[in-house]
Amino acid sequence: MAKNKNSGFSFKDFVKQLEETKVQPTEVEVKQERKYFLIVSEGERTEPIYFEYLSTQLPKNLLRTIEVHGEGDNTINVVNKAIELRDERIANHQLPNYDEVWAVFDKDDFPAERYNGAIQLAANSGIESGHSNQSFELWYVLHFQFLQNALHRDDYIKILTKQLKFKYAKNTPKVIEKIARTGNEDQAILWAEELERMHEGVPPAEACPHTRVYELVKRLRVYMKGKTENEED
Repeated sequence: MAKNKNSGFSFKDFVKQLEETKVQPTEVEVKQERKYFLIVSEGERTEPIYFEYLSTQLPKNLLRTIEVHGEGDNTINVVNKAIELRDERIANHQLPNYDEVWAVFDKDDFPAERYNGAIQLAANSGIESGHSNQSFELWYVLHFQFLQNALHRDDYIKILTKQLKFKYAKNTPKVIEKIARTGNEDQAILWAEELERMHEGVPPAEACPHTRVYELVKRLRVYMKGKTENEED
């Protein structure tokens, strides 16, 4: 029997109708997994103020997951304190373990063996090392310009004073706010990575200028933005 061409049935219209009436899947809000960072710094105020400023960018559900301790000590002692606090946290079964533990310290004028030893102790103990040669202020300088000459840390202060347009002083949020507003963090990371490549294979105490603070900042940025490492890159 021949089909009735005037039946009005259209397969194309039928498919279109199905598409229009198809039940859409419900979107489920995915909350970012909480991680816990411990940062133990050499300075009692300079580094803590900086990292506490970064932590203010966390979404509300991730608040209080970045813990900063200003130790007021140097090199090996800072690493030992990070190990101590990490182990205390492991022993406290009421709190989650830290996912990342960082010791942040400077070369300054300490002997090479002490600086190199602190970095090696951190590596052997599962502690990340955010070391700088000569000082933490190099990370600030890189927000404004590339620096590859082995200058004394006092010269970092002169550069920052010029760039900030007011006298650089440690331990003040004013500095962090101005750097965040007028500096370029993305460029600072790229320049710090370039210094890393330049000093590849060189003993840490001889790698100057150099800072690994950029790696900690990268990790924090990934966490705060809820992205994967590949997405951040």
